[in-house]
Amino acid sequence: MKRTLALFSLGLGITLFNPLPIAVSQVTPQPAAPPSQVTPALKLVDIGTCQPARTCLGWDEQLFFGHGSLKSDRQSLLKSIDNSLSYLNTPKAIAAYNNYPIKEITLDRVRRSLQRFRQLVATAKSPAQLQASVKREFAFYQSVGDDNQGTVKFTAYYAPIYQASRTRTAQYKYPIYRLPADFEQWPKPHPTRLELEGVNGLLGNKSRLNGLEMFWLRDRFQAYMIHIQGSAKLNLTDGTQTSVGFVRGTDYPWTSIGRLLFQDGKLSKEELNMPGIIRYFQRNPKSMDNYLPRWERFIFFKETKGEPATGSISVPLVPERSIATDKSIMPPGALAVINATFPYPERGKKLVQRRVSRFVLDQDTGSAIKGPGRVDYFLGYGDLAGDRAGITVTTGSIYYLLLK
Repeated sequence: MKRTLALFSLGLGITLFNPLPIAVSQVTPQPAAPPSQVTPALKLVDIGTCQPARTCLGWDEQLFFGHGSLKSDRQSLLKSIDNSLSYLNTPKAIAAYNNYPIKEITLDRVRRSLQRFRQLVATAKSPAQLQASVKREFAFYQSVGDDNQGTVKFTAYYAPIYQASRTRTAQYKYPIYRLPADFEQWPKPHPTRLELEGVNGLLGNKSRLNGLEMFWLRDRFQAYMIHIQGSAKLNLTDGTQTSVGFVRGTDYPWTSIGRLLFQDGKLSKEELNMPGIIRYFQRNPKSMDNYLPRWERFIFFKETKGEPATGSISVPLVPERSIATDKSIMPPGALAVINATFPYPERGKKLVQRRVSRFVLDQDTGSAIKGPGRVDYFLGYGDLAGDRAGITVTTGSIYYLLLK
């Protein structure tokens, strides 16, 4: 995502919503460990036995039965596998695996693992059959997590769908911008969000970005959300549809507005999720002038004309089957299985938390997704995906699957 979609997902969860600790202990700085002592991000584990099978790692019923309004998605997983196989044939993949720190995880082994797993998915008759085949044929490399005990923090992201206009009107007045032609020559530190769009997001012809407007949104927070998610589908006022995707961003770190709102007493701990943040700004729209500019990074876009959201390895992201991790330590394009709790729609559109096991492909990254203890899960497009992503903050585990 750093270069494409949703580099800063709603589900940034841990950084977006979680408050800072009340007290910070005094810690004596320790010298960095020599390279030979650095703990690898993944370790080979024996997952042992588990009963009943439907509660165990690798039981992915969504491939066969779906759940509620979410249909079975075997074809989606096959498509995601094919996307990763396509990536593995690129010079970018060759370079990534030439430098990958865990020597037994090679490009060839990752490719063969995907090819065999694809055969198993295409022919399996049930979740139990696929689960048993994977356990028999694959080695499980577990992420050590940030605690070195395998605990991974999961959040989720999505691509919103908004109304927009190609021209400014009295109603559509909050722009998103294309990349300036001279961006590479901009001196650092780069201009801040405040300097580029103004305190109210309406700096207009006084901005150095004047003339680079691509589309206008009618809601300031929606325009801001496109910056957070890194992509969006747009339903235009002329009746057509299009989409935008991330190109570049100015050189500033992520700042959590959820954390700031909590620290200022604007939100309770129970409201520290995206629905809570949105409700606060709907009730207090002028507060956006104070909080939104405090994330100083500014994102530039390109029109993608309806193409799917694209991950950092330059392949389309597949809802429920693509994840984002720290690509400096995790194997790009590789097959994994995740085990965590996520919200699922039940009757009446109620979201119910369910602990599930899902086969996924590691195809994206993000500026807030750092270390072996972070995974961002792509949930798709539109309101339902956004509702689910906005309340996804959970812990679980992730295992990369390589042929024995």
